Amino acid sequence: MSLIAVITIFALAVFVGFEVISKVPPILHTPLMSGSNAISGITLIGALLSAGGERTTLTLILGLIATICATINVVGGFLVTHRMLEKFRKREDR
Repeated sequence: MSLIAVITIFALAVFVGFEVISKVPPILHTPLMSGSNAISGITLIGALLSAGGERTTLTLILGLIATICATINVVGGFLVTHRMLEKFRKREDR
């Protein structure tokens, strides 16, 4: 696949993703984030495979950066979900 085709697909994915997320009502953002943690987990596995493949120095660096970003995303998603679930517990359970 040519570089122009890959850049075009990436730009379209960014645009569509932004449009879809911006249309989600605020009350659904946290449950949506909980669901996206599974997708971020898959991204993390792909990033680890890319970093571990170590075909070139560039793939190692990009894999490492992707691993760090995906890890931050997964941990942040779980923290937000945990905070949301705390709000639904009864007062006596805390």
